[in-house]
Amino acid sequence: MDAGIILWAVAGAYGVRFGLSDGGVAGTSEIDYAALSVVLVIAWWLMLGLWGSREPRVLGSGSEEYRGVLSSSLWLFGLVAIVSYALRIDTARGFVGLAFPSGLFGLMAGRWLVRQHLSIERRYGKSSSKVLIIGGPYSAAHLAASLRSAPSAGYTPVAAHLPGATPSLTTLAGLGVPVAGVSTDFDSILDTILVSDVDTVAISAGVNLHPQDLRRLGWELAARDIGMILAPALTDIAGPRIHTQPVAGLPLIHVSTPKLTGSKKAAKRTFDILVAGLLVICLSPLFLVLALLVRLTNPGPVFYRQDRIGIRGTRFSMLKFRSMKVNADAELQSLLRAQGSSDTPLFKVENDPRITPIGRILRKYSLDELPQLLNVLGGSMSLVGPRPQREGEVALYDDAAHRRLYVSPGMSGLWQVSGRSNLTWEESIRLDLYYVENWSLMGDLIILFKTFKAVFKSTGAV
Repeated sequence: MDAGIILWAVAGAYGVRFGLSDGGVAGTSEIDYAALSVVLVIAWWLMLGLWGSREPRVLGSGSEEYRGVLSSSLWLFGLVAIVSYALRIDTARGFVGLAFPSGLFGLMAGRWLVRQHLSIERRYGKSSSKVLIIGGPYSAAHLAASLRSAPSAGYTPVAAHLPGATPSLTTLAGLGVPVAGVSTDFDSILDTILVSDVDTVAISAGVNLHPQDLRRLGWELAARDIGMILAPALTDIAGPRIHTQPVAGLPLIHVSTPKLTGSKKAAKRTFDILVAGLLVICLSPLFLVLALLVRLTNPGPVFYRQDRIGIRGTRFSMLKFRSMKVNADAELQSLLRAQGSSDTPLFKVENDPRITPIGRILRKYSLDELPQLLNVLGGSMSLVGPRPQREGEVALYDDAAHRRLYVSPGMSGLWQVSGRSNLTWEESIRLDLYYVENWSLMGDLIILFKTFKAVFKSTGAV
C-alpha cells in the first residue's frame, strides 16, 4: 500500500510539473527529474520502514504509526532540501511541493483505512496475537481485563501462568482466562508456553520469578520467535509521560509529572481562542437558524443557562440552546423518582417528556451545545476537557476525583468520544482523570477529530 501511494504521489507530481518533457531543468546543476523521482520513491518507502511505521506492534491502535509516517516523511524531504542547498542544486519547488503533501495525505489516509479494516478483524479475534500472561493473580487479572477492553491493540489473552499462586487466590482474582499452571520452575513455565501455542508472552507485575530466570526466558522466547512484553504496575499513564533509561543493565522507567502550566497553559488557551473564534464566525448563520427554530417552535428563551462547576471549583453559567419546555427543571425530581434514579450520579431521564421536538434533533447531533463556544471564548470552558458537572455531582467526589477540577471543563473530551451518556459514573471519572494526568495539545486535536465522528453517529446522545 505504501509503495503504491508513494508511486502515485511522485508520478503525479512529475506529470503535473513537467508533463511529457524529459524533466531536465537547467540551472547551476542540471537534474534528471525522472531519475530523481525513482530515487525519491525508493527512499521514501525505505524511510517508512526504518522509522518502524510498519512494525506489527504499532499497527491498529495508538498514534505511533502515524508519528512514524509523519517523521520519516519530514526527515526525507528535509534531507532533500539540505542536499539541494549544500550542493547548490536548483530543485523545482513545484515538484517537491506537490509530491510531499499529496504523498503524506495519501499515506495517512491509507493507514487510516487499513486500520479500520484491522479493527473489525480484531473485534472478531482475527489478526491478533495470542497472549499468555505470567504474573501474580491480581496483576494478571488486571492485565487480561485491560487487553480484552482494547481489542484493536491486537492482543488476545488466552491463558495465564501464575507462579506460586494458591488455588484460593486464583479463584478470587477472576482472571477470565484458563490457568495453565502455577509452578515456579523455569522448565515448567517454558513447557506451558510451548503447549499453549501463543505468539506473545506478557510478564505482569508481581511475578514470582528470579531476575535471572526472566532473562533466560527472554532468550528462549527470542529463539522461538515468540514476543515478550513486560507490563509494569502502572495504570492510566500515556506514552509521552513514559521515558526508559538503561542503568546498570536495568531498563528503568521514568514517569514525568503532568503540568498544565506556563507555556503549555498559554498554548491551550491560545488554541481555544483561535479555534472557538473561527467556529463562531463560520457557524453564525447556523446559530441564527437554530435560534429561530427554538423560538418559533416553543415559547420561551432561546438559550438555557445552567450552573456548572469549573476549574478549581469555580461556578459558571453554561450556555445551551434550549431543548426543553420552559420550567422543565421543576419537573426533574418527580421524573427521576418515577424511574428510580433520583440519587444516581450522571442521572438522565429516559424518554424525557420535557424535550421539545426540535430539542430532540438538537440533542441527537449535539447542536444544543454550540453556544458553549461563547463559554470557551470567555475562559470558563475549553474546547477539550473533563465533563462539566453539576454541584451535586461534584459533592460526591472523592480525593482522586477532585483532580479533574485542575483544568477547565470541555465542550468535548474523552467522555464525549467514548460513549457520552452511555458511560457509568466510574467510567466518566476515570476518563476525566486520564485526560488530566496525560494532557497534550496533540491529544486535544485527536479528541476533536474523534468528536465529529461520535456526534455524527449520535453515540450515547439523549
